Amino acid sequence: MYTKLPLRTASELIDRLHIVEDEKRDIFIDELLETKEQKILGFLNQYGFNLAAEKESVLSSFGNIDYLLRDGIGIKLACRWNKLEPGANLNGTDFIPELIKKAQDSPIEIDYFVFGTQSPWLETGARNLMEGQECHTLHGFYSEEKYLNCLKKRARKGVLTIVVLAMGMPKQEHLANMLRKSVSGPILVVCGGAIIDFQAERFDRAPALMRRLNLEWLFRLISEPQRLFRRYMLGIPKFLYYMVANK
Repeated sequence: MYTKLPLRTASELIDRLHIVEDEKRDIFIDELLETKEQKILGFLNQYGFNLAAEKESVLSSFGNIDYLLRDGIGIKLACRWNKLEPGANLNGTDFIPELIKKAQDSPIEIDYFVFGTQSPWLETGARNLMEGQECHTLHGFYSEEKYLNCLKKRARKGVLTIVVLAMGMPKQEHLANMLRKSVSGPILVVCGGAIIDFQAERFDRAPALMRRLNLEWLFRLISEPQRLFRRYMLGIPKFLYYMVANK
């Protein structure tokens, strides 16, 4: 029911991107909130593309995402390389708060879950993201069964469930597919990466000018050189190679 046709290369993910123009962001969010099925919202950036190019199981997880959004200048370049319009840059750090804000302003009854990161950032970030709205939280170091059991026990029948995963790639994409299959009612599983850490102000956002110039990756590299050196300084050349070689 959930598995799409299998992918052979990471470049095929570009064709599966859900392209959204800026002026249609609100319409797209309404579509997400009105789902009556089990859906996954995810974001494809240069790092995720590399992971999918290097491991078949990761490619499969990304391939099963229902709404895969473009995140970053690298995927914009890949869209151009594949002769596709890239649409708006919808990174999770900006888009997920928009989604949650509109969900809370809607008349729809919703149960919220946040799985990922660690204390005290989990509690602080979840509270900030949800603006005080009650939500169920679990840190990001439990077994998969723990998250499945929590969702099965606490998700109410007939009520839209929104689950924000803040575990990083590719763990969250794999878990998203498992969570989606564990409920029969409407659910939106959101692969949020560092969203909760940013909401908790554990990490700083790049200045607005750098974000407008698509240089947030550079700011993060300067801020966390040891953790992100491989992702960017080695990852960007690999991304360019995979983008050309897998076309």
